[in-house]
Amino acid sequence: MHATTVAVDLAKSVFQLAVADEHWRVVETQRLTRSQFERWFLNRQVGLVVMEACGSAHHWARWLNSLGIEVRLLPAQYLRAYVRRNKTDATDAAALLEAARASDLRPVRVKSVEQQALQGLHRIRSLWMGTRTSRINALRGFCREFGLAIPQGARTGLEVLGRVLADPNSAVPGLIRDSAKLLLEEVRLLEARIAQVERELANAARHSPACTLLLSVPGIGLLTATAMVAATSGDVTHFKDARHFASWFGLTPREFSSGSTRFLGRISKQGDRYLRMLLTHGARSVLRAASAAVQKGKVLSGVREWALGVQARSNHNKATCALANKLARICYATLRDHEVFDENSPAARKGRRQTFAMPA
Repeated sequence: MHATTVAVDLAKSVFQLAVADEHWRVVETQRLTRSQFERWFLNRQVGLVVMEACGSAHHWARWLNSLGIEVRLLPAQYLRAYVRRNKTDATDAAALLEAARASDLRPVRVKSVEQQALQGLHRIRSLWMGTRTSRINALRGFCREFGLAIPQGARTGLEVLGRVLADPNSAVPGLIRDSAKLLLEEVRLLEARIAQVERELANAARHSPACTLLLSVPGIGLLTATAMVAATSGDVTHFKDARHFASWFGLTPREFSSGSTRFLGRISKQGDRYLRMLLTHGARSVLRAASAAVQKGKVLSGVREWALGVQARSNHNKATCALANKLARICYATLRDHEVFDENSPAARKGRRQTFAMPA
């Protein structure tokens, strides 16, 4: 049988298939195990496979591409509107077929093994960072119960915690002291593991030309550069322009328009949350460094001068969002042109003349 399109609802061990003909009518449904799923495609002629961009989707997309089958991954957040009845695997597969017919639904690009491995390093680091923070907060809470105030800041707090737990005359009872020391050792072990992951990221960045380009942008460090390369593979040709690229991180304003009335609200916060967070942290560091430089009497230029101008016209948070938006646009231009960022270039000077202030 020749099937034009096959929609696949992925799961851990069971795969629901909806087979459609050239008129998009469902002519067959299948519920297969993993081994049956692989054999099914080896014995069929399929023109297009539609899947939700979820866990394991990129793996199966690469495998199907190796068989010469076109794969279209659809963003999960837009598929719910196409589910007509109760949510089951069969209705989800049928909804995928309906969504695949929509011309305005932009598919997700299939990631390579290297991209997913790089993203995995970032997830591992984020997981350990969260665990480290929770352990430090637990130790702070224990000390607070016995009247000990631990200063703010992870590094300073850990130093004080180490001295408090090592002092036999401190207010921490002996009953809990040994267990608290184990908790502190766990924090130090997590820090060693986080440092190891960061070394692996640094090694990956050294072998990536795209990371080298991104690291030339102010406010873009190791984490942001490697995360952006993991998300885009360093290729931004599928983005229409710089604004489209910034909107991919949710850094562009939401629009509320009706008739002749047009209102731009706050940033949409759609898209890649992790990269938006990294760009925002980078923007805050640029603003903080620029403010410190001005206090020391230094003359600023380029992006830093522009950011301080936006901050003077609005406030710190709006300036941070505006600068994060501009950093995303600069990253787009850097990757598009394959050139190191230069604040004195004509393109950079043109970009600085374009004022940008976030709405309230």
